[in-house]
Formats: sequence, C-alpha cells, structure tokens
Amino acid sequence: MTILDLNKHSSKTNNIKHIVLAVSLAISAILPSQSLAQDLNQDKQNQEAKPEVTLTADITVENLDEIYREIATNTLWENSTSPADFYDYPFQLSIFSDANGEDSDRLWSQTNSIFAYGFGVIGLIALLPEDISNWDKEEGIFSKWSDNVKGGPVWDRDTGMLNLVGHPYFGGVYYQVARKSGYRQWDAFMYSAIMSTFYWEYGIEAFAEVPSIQDLVITPVLGWAYGEWAFNAEMDIREEGGTVLGSTMLGNTALFFLDPVDSMSVGINNLFGKEIIRAGTGFVRFNKISYGDTGQTDRQINFNISLQFGDGGSYTPSTVKRSSYKNDPIDTGIIGVSYGVGNVVLDDLWDIAGGTTSEYSLGLYFTRQFSSRVTYSKAKLTNNLSAATDNYENYSVDSQFYFNTDSDFRPYLTAGFGETLWRRDIDTKRFQVNAGAGLHYKLNNNFALQLDWRFYHSTNANTSDHNTSLRLVYLLGNGER
Repeated sequence: MTILDLNKHSSKTNNIKHIVLAVSLAISAILPSQSLAQDLNQDKQNQEAKPEVTLTADITVENLDEIYREIATNTLWENSTSPADFYDYPFQLSIFSDANGEDSDRLWSQTNSIFAYGFGVIGLIALLPEDISNWDKEEGIFSKWSDNVKGGPVWDRDTGMLNLVGHPYFGGVYYQVARKSGYRQWDAFMYSAIMSTFYWEYGIEAFAEVPSIQDLVITPVLGWAYGEWAFNAEMDIREEGGTVLGSTMLGNTALFFLDPVDSMSVGINNLFGKEIIRAGTGFVRFNKISYGDTGQTDRQINFNISLQFGDGGSYTPSTVKRSSYKNDPIDTGIIGVSYGVGNVVLDDLWDIAGGTTSEYSLGLYFTRQFSSRVTYSKAKLTNNLSAATDNYENYSVDSQFYFNTDSDFRPYLTAGFGETLWRRDIDTKRFQVNAGAGLHYKLNNNFALQLDWRFYHSTNANTSDHNTSLRLVYLLGNGER
C-alpha cells in the first residue's frame, strides 16, 4: 500500500502489518466458533437441569432425531417471524436491535471480544522491543495512528491476491458473525461494513498503514458475497448429514476446504468420542518478503491455525436443519461488477494525449431506480513533451439515478467525486468531481450493458476531461429480481 510521506518507513510498516494482520485475523475468525462452543456448553448444562421429558405419540424414539431444535446461539433469520410491513421497507436495519428475533446478545458479545482481542494485540506489540515491532517509540504509536488516519484514504498498491482474496475473506468472517446470530443479509453486510471500516481500516490497520479506498469497498461488498456463499454451503452440507451427492467422503472434503481446522477438529472428536478440541479456525496468507540489499523479494504462503481445547467430556456431533426458507428481501443479487473499455479526452493543460482506457466498477444496484459504485479507469497515454508513456488512473465514487424503470432500456444520470493519478505516484493525485449521463440495457437478470459519458473537472488543477465507456455488468447470485 502506498503511504504518502511515510514511504521511507515502508519496510517497517510491512512488518507491522504482517504481525497485526496475522494475529488479529486469527483471533477474529476464531471468535464465532469459540462463542458458539461456550454457549452450547451452557445450553447443555441447562438441559441437564431440566426434568425428564415424557415421550408422547407425537414424539417417539424413532422420530426424535428428526425433530428440528433451534440452537439459541446459532439462529437463522429464515426461521424468524418478521413484522407484516417488513417487506415494505427492505433496507430497514435491525443490526442495532433484535426486531425479528435475532440473537443480539451473541452478536454484541462477539463484537466486544473482537475489539478486546484486537486492540490487545496492539498493546502487546507496543510492549515489544523496537527491533522486533519496528515501531518508533519516540514517535508514539497513537501519533502514528493519528497521522495515518489523517493521511487517508488513499488508492493502495497492494497485490490483487490481497485485495481480491484476502480482504473478501476477512469481510466474510465479519459477515458470518452477524449472519450466524440470526441476522439477514443486509444487516450482516452493514455489520461487516462497520467492522471492516472502523475496527480494521481506521482501527487496527491504521496503526501500520494509511486507510485504503479499495479496502473500504472491497472488504464488505465482496466479503458479503463470499460470506453468504460459505454460510449456505456449510449449512447445506451439514443439513444433508455431512454428505455431498450421497458421499460422506465428498462431504468431508467440501467441509474441509470451507473450514479446514474445524473439519479436522470434528474428525478428532468423532474418533475419540470426546470433546478434545472445542473450537478451531485457520486461514491462508500470501506474503511478499523483501531481503538483501538490492531489492530482492520472496513470496511466502502461510497457513495459520488457532485451536481451543475442550474439557474431554462426551461429544455428540450437532446437525443444522432449516425448518423453512423465505426469500431475503435484499440479497447478493444487488452486488454488481463490471468490465469494459472507454476513451478519455484530456485537457490541454495535462500535455498528454488521450486514448483507450480499461474500465472497472464494483457497486450496489439497490433498486431499478438507484445504484452506487466505485469506478476505476486506467490507461497508458503518450506524453506530448517527452513522447514517453505515462500511466493514467482515475477512480471515483459515483451514484446513478435511472428513469423509465419498468423498461429494459433505462437512461440514467450519474455524478460523483474522486481523483486523477499519474505515473502511479500518490503525489500527483488531483481531486475531481464528475457528472454525466448513460443508458442501461438489461440483457437478463444477471447481465446488463452500460454506455455512459462523464465530464470530469479537477478543482485544484483547473482541468476538464471527458470519458466515454461501454461496460458489461454482472449481478451476482440471482441478479435483478
């Protein structure tokens, strides 16, 4: 990640980031299963204290295992009862309450633990010698945090593997904390957005790096997509008794890749018939390590494991069943990604010829009338003075308002703000605002074409640019309803 005036400390910063990221992510990921195991143990004790249940004609020895029993610490929004007007206001939030029977106590208990453990890591690193932590004690860690927060957010230079794999995984961890506490997708997404923004980007990671524009968007949005997929994949497999296509081997393989350590823990407990391991989690991290004095780098792949041992008591594997299913009013179908090509015409003040651009976007298509997205353009353009090739980048946060919403052809207005960047150098960034118009054509529920024209004006460089682009938009999941 590029760090304004802190570039000279980049090697120190990378080391800190690796320490903080590894420990914090491992702790954050383990908390859901840790809390679940503790609550299940308490639930078991409560059940032992209850009087013996007499079986009736409706409850027999033969059908006892088939009866669905709700697990208090792993509730499902699909099984809750919503108010009659709930679908009239699909974007209403329950994340700060339990209006639909969500387990808010479990959610906020885990949230408190995440914050306590995460900032405990910061405190531990602060106590380490400077040659290990690489933190300048004279500067002060909170002074560094304050400088990084004031310096951002910036367009970072992290690798695609970290931005498109690592951060969505991290966002998915947060997402499932809320989802497995009985909250629906929109609430779980908002929880992930809050946690990834204020706990991670402007919290833990800000002690090491300036907050990142991409991470603020990618972590919760693609984390939603990954988290919901992982949540349902695991639920489906466990509902089928841990089998895939009737095969236990395929089921165990799938569960292993969804959560390797938890799968191994269950296998060990089943082998001994005792709770040897109460909870576990793991994650894969990709590092680029510098060494030597001539800029050599080495790529490393780390597999991190965290385990909590049980008390050795009796163990009975639990199953999860969905007694009913209802459509979530807001699901991953509103997430849209796009790729296309464009043409940029630049102001003469730049002394750079325009040319063809590559266009990318990631956004939320809330309704047929409104959407919001992060748009990124890049190109290699010719400098009129030196005839050399300059790297051109433009990124902005845009919103679109659509007309003629009942038709597949929907004209729209778009406006937003962002920055223009030259030669991948953060010091060349220029703030700009944009406005324009376009046409959205729905091909089917998942695909659409967008043709738009935007006018960019830089308020501090006093330049005016134009961009015309054609993009193919893909909506995830079931797409547009």
